[in-house]
Amino acid sequence: MDESSSLNSKIELAYGPGALGVIAIRGIPGFVEAKEKLLPQSHTLAHLPQETLKGLEDEKSMFNAGWSHGKEKLGDKPDFAKGSFYFNPLSDAPGTKEDRDKFPVSYPCNVWPTEPMPSFEQDAKALGNLMHQQVVALSVHIDKFAKSKVPNYKDRLVSDAMKNTEKAKGRLLYYFPLSEAALKEGSSDSWIGWHNDSGFLTALAGDMYVDDSTGSQITCPDPSAGLYVVDRFGSSVQVTVPHDCMAVQLGECVQIVTGGALTATPHCVKGARPEKGTGVKVARISHPCFIDTVPG
Repeated sequence: MDESSSLNSKIELAYGPGALGVIAIRGIPGFVEAKEKLLPQSHTLAHLPQETLKGLEDEKSMFNAGWSHGKEKLGDKPDFAKGSFYFNPLSDAPGTKEDRDKFPVSYPCNVWPTEPMPSFEQDAKALGNLMHQQVVALSVHIDKFAKSKVPNYKDRLVSDAMKNTEKAKGRLLYYFPLSEAALKEGSSDSWIGWHNDSGFLTALAGDMYVDDSTGSQITCPDPSAGLYVVDRFGSSVQVTVPHDCMAVQLGECVQIVTGGALTATPHCVKGARPEKGTGVKVARISHPCFIDTVPG
């Protein structure tokens, strides 16, 4: 993205009144190759022996680094619908030692699998860094748009914060096949419930579907499955991110610093129903990267 150009009309089309709150970026050098290296490894990771996964947990960070499954809650119930691997693509040890000792949840150190997945760390950092770079480039234009709408808006407010931050959280997600109970319930947010992201900007690498038994990539048999957002009129709309695109959603912090000129994107993920008679158990893989910062 050319910093000198004006993308105000496109920013408004994606994030303004009447928009879906999501923008897609195409033509990122190396992006497709990086996602195709990392995303399939989520199946491998999720199916490692339990004792290996236990060794990748980081309880002191409240499972904000390494492997997490059933540690988060939906309401008052543990969430077993998906497993997550959290990592910081920008720094293995963010902040200072004092920061990490005092705030282990905000400044977790990375935990990496080694022998079972020798290229995983390199591939995760490659995709995460690429996504961070694109968020920085996009945030220059978010600042330009906000400055045109908000009196006394500070130059490069978001873009400088995104450029200089060490707080980035990649989340490689593995959505396990829906349980019989979830299939019977048929709720619209069976894989991830409705929520806003609380930070600044969330980059999305799109998704892929696999046969849980083999890890082989498949076409999702359920056209209603996947990501949904609430548009600016309150309607739920399905969003499909093209394979060669990276998408970016807004979090609540951007809504606050822009005085509501840009608003956060409520979203959920609907689980996939399997095709009857095939025996294929449908799993989904995705990789959001949450780019955040701390008060200066």
